[in-house]
Amino acid sequence: MAQGLPEGLRPLPTNLPLTEEGLTYYEEHFGQHYRQWSEILAANAERLHKGSYSLHWLDTDKANWGKRAKPSSRGLTYTDVNREKAYGDMPKEATWMNFAPRGAVRDPYKDQMPVVDDYTVVDRDELWADNVVTLYEEAKARQWNATRDIPWDELEALPEDLEKATCQLCTFLTEVEFVAGDFPAKWLYRIPQDFLEVKSFLTTQMFDESRHQEVFRKRAIAGGGLLHASPGFEWALKAILDAPTHTMGTFLLNLLGEGLVLSVFRSGEMIAKTYVDKEIFRRCLQDEARHVSYGVLELKNYLDNHPDRETAVEEMHRFADVGEQVILTAFTEAALIEPVAVLLGGGLDKIDQGMEGMATLWEGFIDEYLARCERGGFDRAERCRIPKHAPWQAAA
Repeated sequence: MAQGLPEGLRPLPTNLPLTEEGLTYYEEHFGQHYRQWSEILAANAERLHKGSYSLHWLDTDKANWGKRAKPSSRGLTYTDVNREKAYGDMPKEATWMNFAPRGAVRDPYKDQMPVVDDYTVVDRDELWADNVVTLYEEAKARQWNATRDIPWDELEALPEDLEKATCQLCTFLTEVEFVAGDFPAKWLYRIPQDFLEVKSFLTTQMFDESRHQEVFRKRAIAGGGLLHASPGFEWALKAILDAPTHTMGTFLLNLLGEGLVLSVFRSGEMIAKTYVDKEIFRRCLQDEARHVSYGVLELKNYLDNHPDRETAVEEMHRFADVGEQVILTAFTEAALIEPVAVLLGGGLDKIDQGMEGMATLWEGFIDEYLARCERGGFDRAERCRIPKHAPWQAAA
């Protein structure tokens, strides 16, 4: 898992199959396993025809029956359930490649069960973070509705330059937020059920990012319209989506990419020019903070538990050497830098002053990024490919 693609991972087809081809494949695939599932069907049908009952599910000899989970002050969380070793003992490597729940009676049925070939991320330390259960509970508690919870009827008209700057920033955010949901979706179906806590958290991240795309798209259109997409953004997003492992992609997305977006949201009081915009940034900030926090501890867990830490760190450095440079193309795009500078300065005629503010934001972001790397046990300070000072500031 530390190098290259996860074992057994096959590329998705470049084109969806034609209906007839897809149906034929389905028929042939299940036809290969006809004996296994048809024997189950035949036995069940025979028993029902006789009017008899199995009642094997009442047998608790091999079950963890009686080990009742007790709720804490927050309710019944995964943490509460996992206090019982029978349910909370997560394997270091998943061997159950089907849908049977961790802690259920499943051993007697293993030979009868199908194998899910798509379950390829079997190493716990490619996924786990010590805060993932807490973040999952927080994500559920702090969900919000981009239709109802934003006071759209209070949106104020802005001068044209500020409105265009706001709509361009929202276009950028619309462009990036879906990839932040596509990445966990790409890996979610490859994670076996034994790592259910991580799967649960990733579903909340997908929902968060879908909501962020929704709210920024709506804000742009409500203010005048979507403006310009950007090649630099696209290359940066592709670098995230094409990361060879989950840990590497999580590093690029959560620590670096979403760290930048988090810095933008934190600057909402300076950037946002309406109460509605401030409210949007405030709500999105709490979501992004969870994603960044997961990324930091996921990286730390991966490096702390890798059997060859030195090799793992060097592999991450090699990945970051490329990833940082590609992400830098987005950081320097005019379609991001200039509208934020206009908003910081207070107008197009004050863009120069705004660029000074952008330089300050840049330095703060790099400091925060390197601090996250350090907390994750990954010292990137001497090797970072993103300059400490903004390029326009260094050239002055």
